[in-house]
Amino acid sequence: MAQQVQGVVAPGRNESVRVETIVVPDPGPGEAVVKIQACGVCHTDLHYKQGGINDDFPFLLGHEAAGVVESVGAGVTDVAPGDFVVLNWRAVCGTCRACLRGRPWYCFATHNAQQRMTLLDGTELSPALGIGAFAEKTLVAAGQCTKVDPAVAPEVAGLLGCGVMAGIGAAINTGNVGRGDTVAVIGCGGVGDAAVVGARLAGAARIIAVDIDDRKLAKAREMGATDTVNSRSTDAVEAIRELTGGFGADVVIEAVGRPETYRQAFYARDLAGTVVLVGVPTPEMKLELPLLDVFGRGGSLKSSWYGDCLPSRDFPMLIDLHQQGRIDLGAFVTETIGLGDVEKAFARMHEGDVLRSVVIL
Repeated sequence: MAQQVQGVVAPGRNESVRVETIVVPDPGPGEAVVKIQACGVCHTDLHYKQGGINDDFPFLLGHEAAGVVESVGAGVTDVAPGDFVVLNWRAVCGTCRACLRGRPWYCFATHNAQQRMTLLDGTELSPALGIGAFAEKTLVAAGQCTKVDPAVAPEVAGLLGCGVMAGIGAAINTGNVGRGDTVAVIGCGGVGDAAVVGARLAGAARIIAVDIDDRKLAKAREMGATDTVNSRSTDAVEAIRELTGGFGADVVIEAVGRPETYRQAFYARDLAGTVVLVGVPTPEMKLELPLLDVFGRGGSLKSSWYGDCLPSRDFPMLIDLHQQGRIDLGAFVTETIGLGDVEKAFARMHEGDVLRSVVIL
């Protein structure tokens, strides 16, 4: 029988979000209903609210979440009721050309639940990234559920569902940061700080954090940055070169998603270095670079999709590292809030006051 729960809906472009009654259907074949325990407020949710992703309003927001599987549909064998899971938005298919070539983190046919959650009047909702977890319960494809150790606090585990995984993965998976490398991270919000953590985990010798906010730079240093650059008052490219013997960084991770900062990343890397774009641009943004510079500097220009992660491999590994005390996932949680506080959390995010606000249900 379908259930009625409370969830946070973005009704239209740039309209304030509101808590509404959501109808969650019973899981169909390959689907699962998950009782959400915690969900982080991610910048991507703000993009949805602003219409920066698409215009499929109304959206059921929230995607960076952890909870307990309540029920599953026919054919589901990987998870069962009672399992503690982190939700992911790239449920790999196992049969596309990327999966068959042994590269499932590039899966070209990731899937979501086939049924739609609705408002009470029957209006279909578009769940953010196919999840919609600012809700007491949500319906997802069972492949979007990754089992992890239930001993971990939900507000910590859920962060792996998006921002923290995106940043750590940008460093260790996409950027292939190695021991002794120099790394620059441009943009020190939650994703950028996670990239700092990933670079430190990979053994980088120097990690340069770049931002326009001294508060964020101080936090990045706490996370493991060896050097900081305030690009509001200092030329970021010249500062990074100066800190790397005049050469530039081996890997530059752009965690803002703007043409201006991407150009900084491009010119701040060493010859044959790597640029990783993990910041999410909006559809109207354009980038112009001299083609001769692209050719002449060599190296790699990469985009990092979800940190190029494989949830079944990476989520349990990072939870294990957290439990060993080798990374502190809890350091990303600035505050815990209720469902009714999401609009305020967006404002705090915009002002740069938080790494992560996490909704507790």
